[in-house]
Amino acid sequence: MYLNNAATSYPKPEEVYHAVIDCMRNIGVSVGRGSGSQFVEAEKIIYEARTLVASLFGIKDASRVIFTYNATHALNLAIKGFLKGGEHVITTSVEHNAVWRPLKHLERTKGIEITVIQCDSYGKLKVSDVERHIRKETKLIVMTHASNVIGTILPVEEVGELARRYGIPLLVDAAQTAGTVPIDVEEMNIDMLAFTGHKGLLGPQGIGGLYVREGIDLEPLIHGGTGSHSHLEEQPPTMPEKHEAGTLNLPAIAGLKAAVDFLMQHGVERIREHEVTLTQTLLRELKKIERVRVYGTTDARERVGVVSFNIDGVKPSEVAMMLENGFGIIVRYGLHCAPMAHRTIGTFNTGTVRVSVGPFNTEEDIFALVKAVQEICEIA
Repeated sequence: MYLNNAATSYPKPEEVYHAVIDCMRNIGVSVGRGSGSQFVEAEKIIYEARTLVASLFGIKDASRVIFTYNATHALNLAIKGFLKGGEHVITTSVEHNAVWRPLKHLERTKGIEITVIQCDSYGKLKVSDVERHIRKETKLIVMTHASNVIGTILPVEEVGELARRYGIPLLVDAAQTAGTVPIDVEEMNIDMLAFTGHKGLLGPQGIGGLYVREGIDLEPLIHGGTGSHSHLEEQPPTMPEKHEAGTLNLPAIAGLKAAVDFLMQHGVERIREHEVTLTQTLLRELKKIERVRVYGTTDARERVGVVSFNIDGVKPSEVAMMLENGFGIIVRYGLHCAPMAHRTIGTFNTGTVRVSVGPFNTEEDIFALVKAVQEICEIA
């Protein structure tokens, strides 16, 4: 039983498998590096995938969607491409290392100043705390949409309104919410949105993206061939080519296209309701077990389908091993590449056991996990 969807969603819709295999078997070309019907078909896949992603996130101009390898690549492009040196940046205490490490790198190499807004032990963020730390040197606010450790959804729309009022761009890490929580970049005042294809979007690994609002100009992170404008010595100025140097991962883009099409047919809101129901059941049942400590808010509507817990007296690694070896249940343990979040909830020294549901999980899966945790508590 798979309950590690926050790391990578599994299984994928059948359409995704078929799209990837069909692309590799029947198209198999490098986009922009040849001519003929296969190249036309490859260009069509990329155009349609980009258009679908734009539609999913309420993006008016699909050319503002840059394909990357994953959300980490997208966040590095946004952070390093936007900040020049010496600026003040605001972020939160529940960020993934994909945000924190690029910021710390620029702090060391370019002298940026970072203010971390402390979330409470439930992972909740006060917008007033963000506003209190804004100053004239503040040039960027970067925040996760939802914690990958405790699942808490942060008030992105409210922070977006604040950022727009002060004229500060907002960069959002949507690794845990893209495909599982409705996102509209216009309504939510998001200036840059980083996402990955292999989690809630239900696509393959090796593909992600970054939306960049018109008027924001990023320095390229990678330089090289784009399949066009080859006479230029610098990256072409046009979007998205400026930021898509090298051969694109066409099979993964084909898989992403099929995945987003699946999501739009079934509805993100419908998937959200399913995951809320499963998460609420999980929270309720785990809290009934003596020795089990569950972290984060108890209201599933305030979080994504991510639940972290610990069993008193048992290491998270041991719990995860017993769940897999004894019950065939796959979860994740440790710090989840987010040590800041663990410091926020007081689990930095131990980490947690993390359970994360997906659209193909059932209530039977949840009750099987709860029963397994009960048995572990009895024997460990």
